[in-house]
Amino acid sequence: MLAAPTLAAILLTGLAYGKAGFRELLSRLLRWRVGIRWYAVALLIAPLTMLAVLLTLSLVSPAFRPLLFVEEDPFGLLLFSVVVGLWVGIFEELGWMGFAVPTLLGRRSGVLGTGLIVGFLYAAWSFLIVYLSQASDPTPGTLPMVIFLAVSLFTWLPAYRVLMVWVYERTNRSLLVVVMLMSASFVVAWSSLNNALAQTLTKLTAFYLVMTVVWCAIVAVVALAQGGHLTREPPPRRRVA
Repeated sequence: MLAAPTLAAILLTGLAYGKAGFRELLSRLLRWRVGIRWYAVALLIAPLTMLAVLLTLSLVSPAFRPLLFVEEDPFGLLLFSVVVGLWVGIFEELGWMGFAVPTLLGRRSGVLGTGLIVGFLYAAWSFLIVYLSQASDPTPGTLPMVIFLAVSLFTWLPAYRVLMVWVYERTNRSLLVVVMLMSASFVVAWSSLNNALAQTLTKLTAFYLVMTVVWCAIVAVVALAQGGHLTREPPPRRRVA
């Protein structure tokens, strides 16, 4: 699951663009001078928003208390989460952000369109591993599994992917530093904060829906701050006959 997107990206880059494509991919991997504020965005947006949502929801139910706050070995949990996050960020994002996103942006799909397309593809790609993990160790709850999977995959993942594409474009298409760190930060936050074992499917669904609303609100604020669009270059105006 982790290696396939990267292997596909390498293969397709070679087939579509040849050596020039590999040189361009390498240049984006080594592009790290993007400004400290983008490092802050990449590393903090996922953990801060998840922490804020979970703390708010914990006022309703203690099941939403951040896992890191109740874990007997928080350092071990955090270390494990960092290792998994870096593994996912490096091996998956070279495929999603290294090939799929720039290809769609090159076809003028825009940040929003590209983020949603790749976000839904990423959600579909994640479906199998989530389904298998839930099937082998199901979370208690009355909500049908198909509804839970639809909400947990096809809502907050596309919303966060839009933010990733926006950061990617605003940082001159930096892969290694910003986008991979942003993906790793997302996995670290999810793994170390969301206490899924203490929640029913209904409560997990509520968490994912609230996270989706929060990230969509952030996307809307960013778009409004940029004159109503997310792409760095505003879309061309239609000529009035």
